[in-house]
Amino acid sequence: MAHIMITGGSSGIGLQIARLLVQRGERVSLLARDPAKLEAAKHALQSQYPDSRPVHIQAVDVTDGAALHAAVMDCVASQGAIDTLIASAGMIVPGSFLDQTAGDFNSQIDTNLIGVANAIRAVYPSMIAAGRGTITIISSGAALLGIPGYTAYCASKYGLRGLATALRLEAKPKGVSVCICFPPDTDTPQFRQEIAQRGPETKRFLGPPKPWPVETVAKHIVKGMDAGKGEIFFGFDMMMLDKLGPIIRPILEKAYERRNKKHIGAQEGR
Repeated sequence: MAHIMITGGSSGIGLQIARLLVQRGERVSLLARDPAKLEAAKHALQSQYPDSRPVHIQAVDVTDGAALHAAVMDCVASQGAIDTLIASAGMIVPGSFLDQTAGDFNSQIDTNLIGVANAIRAVYPSMIAAGRGTITIISSGAALLGIPGYTAYCASKYGLRGLATALRLEAKPKGVSVCICFPPDTDTPQFRQEIAQRGPETKRFLGPPKPWPVETVAKHIVKGMDAGKGEIFFGFDMMMLDKLGPIIRPILEKAYERRNKKHIGAQEGR
């Protein structure tokens, strides 16, 4: 069975993917910042699947490259060489560019983009040495369009697509495959916290939230990974946004501008 390491594995999409992998007997290591959440995740997985292989956990912040490398070495010592990395660690702090502090902006870039690069850097050399391996990056539908109130988040997720596309070309001749996923709004604890912080501009752009069940998203990701896909999209709308983005994005932006003008007019007419 493969050894699969998941960053951001203590909750949300990462944990649900872990659940599917543990269920089918893979060796799984979970990395996340909060030791208590990791312990809870491990207990939940091993209670649900008592006959599965032991789940290894390691508390670490993906923005700390040296600490992350040490954590990876600990996972290798426990579970063997890493066959697959699933880079799922991420964060979001909604807010317009003007209103958001530099700290909040930079922390999203550091976690969502630099943290993924750190995770890849920690496993990639050993994959090259073995002549095989898979790197799966969890990006977001926010990598397919700009969203007002999500400047830092969009920047980080757009960046992941560039990273994955370039790295795929470098890695394939070395036997390593690179996959990137673009999940829609997904019903996770982070999403429920995020939705309460969305500003009015974001709500006017996106409309009422319609999150996908986390179980559905995780199954789709695992299915795409098993099929060897380089990019994983969710639903017809997301696929069309990818294929016809230069046509669709201006239409969405014009519609948003009209809604904004209507809102401003209503405010002024009070």
